[in-house]
Amino acid sequence: MNLPIKFSDEILNAKDRGLPIVALESTIITHGMPYPQNLTTAIEVEEIVRRNKAVPATIAIINGEISIGMSIPQLTQLARATDARKLSRADLPLCLSSKKTGSTTVAATMICAKLADINVFATGGIGGVHKNVSETMDISADLNELSKTNVSVVAAGPKAILDIPKTLEVLETLGIPVISYQNEQIPAFWSRESGYKASIQINQLHEVAAFIKYRDLIGLNGGCLITNPVPKKDEISRKIMAPIIKMAISYAEQNKISGKALTPFLLTKIFELSDGKSLETNISLIKNNAKVAAKLSVLLKG
Repeated sequence: MNLPIKFSDEILNAKDRGLPIVALESTIITHGMPYPQNLTTAIEVEEIVRRNKAVPATIAIINGEISIGMSIPQLTQLARATDARKLSRADLPLCLSSKKTGSTTVAATMICAKLADINVFATGGIGGVHKNVSETMDISADLNELSKTNVSVVAAGPKAILDIPKTLEVLETLGIPVISYQNEQIPAFWSRESGYKASIQINQLHEVAAFIKYRDLIGLNGGCLITNPVPKKDEISRKIMAPIIKMAISYAEQNKISGKALTPFLLTKIFELSDGKSLETNISLIKNNAKVAAKLSVLLKG
């Protein structure tokens, strides 16, 4: 049995020429933003990667096949889909064996990127330890994946809906290096500051690349998380976001929303409560992360 994996012509060409490639997730398209902003953003993010001299590889499972790099019609199909499955590590085999279509979370994108020999990945924010974890035990598979899969992830920190200090503790316990890029604090997705100082702060991207190269040289398994704050002009401060997030979580509890449905529900509710501002900031931060990831992938190829 052969692995059902398909590379777009652009990715095949990039591999033949040894060009830097940046993996992009697809859950942000199907579950992170409404249509048509999800499609517009996906296309614009790919263009940002290209403008910064790398090649974008949006990853998804299409009809039971791992797609590495997607055409505009495929992106459009995914952006309009109402039944695409949200896939993490545990879900990939079933989606492949049943020939279904699904979008990849951070964990699943890392797995597919590694299969495709892509070592840099840009996303919005990572999953982590949810609030009220002592009652729900809701901890994202993203954290475990970062501990075992050698892909460097550029993100605007953990999603602000999470218990950030507990998420950082788990990352530390798992031995996952968390680099804060050009920021004293770990960012909190929509906000540049989380209130938690970074243990590793690096201000030059070539130094981040050197860190990753030396980590590989000494044979340490697992990924590296590079946290990249949203541009100042687009951020929403913690002071503004905190009550909005609290209210959204309260709505989720009242409606007994949990598991995979929780994050999409919270993002939608926060969009409503922030009068759409959260989406604008989300779009800004993923574009910024794509730019940094592209530049990093170029340096790692050098």
